[in-house]
Parts: sequence; structure tokens; C-alpha cells
Amino acid sequence: MISKNQIKYIQSLHTKKNREQEGLFIIEGIKLVTEFILDGSYTVKELFATQDYIDNHIDLLKGKVVNCTEISAEDLKKISLQTTPNQALAIVVAKDHELNSDSLQQGLTLYLDDIRDPGNLGTMIRIADWFGIKQVICSENTTEVYNPKTLQASMGAVLRVNVIYMSFENVLKHAKNVPIYGALLEGENIYTTRLQKGIIVIGNEANGITPEVQKQITNAITIPAATNNGSESLNAANACAIICGEFFRQLNY
Repeated sequence: MISKNQIKYIQSLHTKKNREQEGLFIIEGIKLVTEFILDGSYTVKELFATQDYIDNHIDLLKGKVVNCTEISAEDLKKISLQTTPNQALAIVVAKDHELNSDSLQQGLTLYLDDIRDPGNLGTMIRIADWFGIKQVICSENTTEVYNPKTLQASMGAVLRVNVIYMSFENVLKHAKNVPIYGALLEGENIYTTRLQKGIIVIGNEANGITPEVQKQITNAITIPAATNNGSESLNAANACAIICGEFFRQLNY
């Protein structure tokens, strides 16, 4: 059984202010909750699950020593942010990730500049994971990685990608002689540009890359459009997928 005080407390974690104050965040759904428990890199403080979930994952729960409270489908709706809650909700201890300087200097890094939509952020983290990019750096104005919508859209990729928040000015202190690619409408055709490992900057959904960061870009790139298209731009997450895919193709094949 879940108490009224527990319901009230979990509901309070629906807001960023309370998540940051408590150092906790919420994950939901069979897949995401199970993946977090199996991975073990985060501490799952409390699990609220229906009898069906508990029965189907009893060995997992015992092996990982997760504190589990059985909950009815009706009470799960009260603490969930989803329209149709799916058997399990967990409270997880947040943690701060540190910059991996070696990865920044020698690998491929995404820098997300003022991304405001949590679904876009989660999708871009998932894209990074798909293409083997181990580090995503977010500007300090980018939306929160522990937003439930971000976590849901990432589909567990946050477990495998190092996501940190840092100003571009501070990133540059650790990125010596590293190519900085910026996704701009007036850049060079990405398909005819010889790409190298470096930093890929993706800008805000409406306004693109901020002027301060644009000044630091060494290689402006663009995704060419059909000559008869009527669209002004691509969704930020879609553009990120195309760009990361082309980097992956050139660097690995």
C-alpha cells in the first residue's frame, strides 16, 4: 500500500524545483524501470509497482535489493505523469556527471545549445547513443536531463551517455585544436565536407545556435534541402540524427 503522504511527496517530484532540492527524479514504465535496475549505475531509492510487474520481475528485484511497494493501478495513476501508466514507477537518486576531457579531445561530442524541448533533448541523447557518441554537453540554458519527458524520450540512453551541463566557454578550455562543427543554414554541404572527430553544435529549436557560440565555430555545416522544398528548417532532433549519421558514415566506413 502507498500512503497519502507518499503520493503527495512523489507528486512534488513532478516539478524541477523539487527534483533539484531533493536530488531525486522519477522514471516510469516497464522497460525504463527495469533497465535502470539492471544497469545499477544509479541508485533506485524506491519502486512502486503493480502486482503484475512484481510477479514478472521477482528474481530481478531480489537480486538488486530494490525497496518495492506494491501499488494499485488506480494509485499508480495518481503519482504518474503518463496518460496511461505502465505497471512501474521508480524514484532514483540523481548524480552529477563530470566532463571526460579525453573523449572531448579524441572523440565525437555533441554540444546542445539552448535546447528547450525535453522530448528533443531525450531524442538527441538517444541519437548519440545509437551512433556511439559517449558524451553530450548541454548549455546551462538547455532543459533538464532528469525531466520525465527527457528520460522517456531517451529510452534508457542516459545510462550509456555522459550528459553534463557546461558553458561553451568552459568547454573550450578543455578542447584544444578541436574542430567545432555548427549546424547552420548557410554552412557547407555536410555530404561534400570531409568530416573529422570534434564537437558538433546543435542550436535552439527556434533560434538556432546562439551568437556567442557561433563565433567559436570553425566549420559551419548544413543539410542541403531539395530545391523545391517549402520548409524553412528541420526539427532540431531530426537535424541532429542526419548530421550524426553522416559523421558516423564518414568516420567508420
